[in-house]
Amino acid sequence: MRNVTLVLSDGTKFHGKSFGYDAPVAGEVVFNTAMMGYPESLTDPSYAGQLLTMTFPLVGNYGVPPFSIEANGIPTFMESDKIYASAIIVSDYTEQYSHWNAVESLSDWLKREHVPGITDIDTRELTKVLREHGVMMGKILFDDEPDNIPEANYEGVNFVDLVSTKEIIHYNEGAGKKVILVDCGVKANIIRSLVNRGVEVIRVPWNYDYTSMDYDGLFLANGPGDPDMCIEAVNVIRKQMSISKKPICGICMGNQLLSKAAGATIYKLKYGHRGHNQPVRMVGTNKCYITSQNHGYAVDASTLDKDWTELFVNMNDGSNEGIRHIENPWFTSQFHPEACSGPVDTYFMFDKFVETLR
Repeated sequence: MRNVTLVLSDGTKFHGKSFGYDAPVAGEVVFNTAMMGYPESLTDPSYAGQLLTMTFPLVGNYGVPPFSIEANGIPTFMESDKIYASAIIVSDYTEQYSHWNAVESLSDWLKREHVPGITDIDTRELTKVLREHGVMMGKILFDDEPDNIPEANYEGVNFVDLVSTKEIIHYNEGAGKKVILVDCGVKANIIRSLVNRGVEVIRVPWNYDYTSMDYDGLFLANGPGDPDMCIEAVNVIRKQMSISKKPICGICMGNQLLSKAAGATIYKLKYGHRGHNQPVRMVGTNKCYITSQNHGYAVDASTLDKDWTELFVNMNDGSNEGIRHIENPWFTSQFHPEACSGPVDTYFMFDKFVETLR
């Protein structure tokens, strides 16, 4: 293992060792508090451009599952077609793995996909720094290559455009009700959750004008980066809402894009919500759910148009976790009801959406 140094933009340094692909890298340093799910997180397109810190100390002990594709074209165990995180940062990497479904080590997988991974980092201290200062840009440098310094392009980059499909893809053709899925960086289990409920899914690029297509409902997917970079998608959503009351559901980035279409503004959270244990309450009830989340931006609910209201709020910081229209079947969640990985307490969001298509 080669010696490496993680250098944050404020000058803070953490020394560790490389266990992944040996190449310097730069990106936004974020942390995830989940105890498991590194294969799903690494392949989540929402982590594009980010150096992913796992706060749970032991990582790698259950290896990596095979990258297999189901008959319907959806990955069986991963959330996309490759690793999208720029790097993974852990405290204690375990080379020896044990799991019935594992086919390789995390190290071998990272090396094969040319993604750096570093260990022996005090991730508890790193997380405290990020919580105090807020997420920062960082660089992973190799100590024996002091002049090989990477530069990160993050601010002002439209990551949604980088990860979205470039063509229209059909799933479950001829199944019945048709759902347009706007791919901002969609996770595989969102597609699976819709297909398993007996609908046809038509996956389109993030900025595609679908308003003249034949469909029964609109689903706005998750994705990476700043939603303010996705004005084209917001304009198409506004166009759709002006000509039809067809059901609309959004998840994560989808919540932010529909909120922008509803007149709201977006702001960046200090260090985001990334993990499996975020509590949210359904507005107007005492029902609280434990949710899986991965986002760095939030909706300022006070700026919503008068015809909209909050659907969920975060019980830790009071931030918005979903919106709904007071009359039309348009609603969202900032959290991930499909989890994968994480709790499935809010799986009913998919049921509610499909019911509105009938």
